Amino acid sequence: MAQPGDRRGVAFAAVVVVIAAVGIYLTMWPDTPDQEQAEPPAARTTGSAVVSSTPLATASAAPFDVYSYLPMSKEQLAAAADLAERFTAEYGTFRFDEDPAAYAARLKAYTTPELGNTLARTLTSAGTVEQNRNDQIVSTATASLKEIRQVEKNSIVFVVTATRQIAAQSGDKQASEEYAVTVSQSGSDWRIYDILPSTEGQEGDTSG
Repeated sequence: MAQPGDRRGVAFAAVVVVIAAVGIYLTMWPDTPDQEQAEPPAARTTGSAVVSSTPLATASAAPFDVYSYLPMSKEQLAAAADLAERFTAEYGTFRFDEDPAAYAARLKAYTTPELGNTLARTLTSAGTVEQNRNDQIVSTATASLKEIRQVEKNSIVFVVTATRQIAAQSGDKQASEEYAVTVSQSGSDWRIYDILPSTEGQEGDTSG
């Protein structure tokens, strides 16, 4: 599993990618006198419309702090990303001979009470337990942040990739799965609010 410093670096890079376009749009730097006096850019005519050959949106050399446009500090963002990664790795790590209640308890340490109870019901259900024991499944997972899907005042949706090494009677294999993991603010801390396959994702406000 990546070290915390590595994970925070990945989180910062993801933020830059996600909101760079927004930053460029919001940053309107005045033209220099030379530019104002220069001839207008070349244009081409398409039908009855004149289309400029110069892009309207251009980057500026002036400094731009992407974090100033986020509703939380970069330290808070890094902490939330780290939590999402650690939880996803824990979610994909289990073994058939472990007490299912103990597995559920490990996950509850990361989650809101509501999600913890939902996961406990699923993971300790007879069908899930029987399937794991019959195939003697031992799953070990690592997780890495792929992208930031959504940022709200009190919640962030991360897309996290889990890579699982699975040993089982039916055959050993490696599995890669992507999850949309919603992290919500709980006082000065963060908790996992929801986890779904990334193709389903989450929308909506999780504050409250």
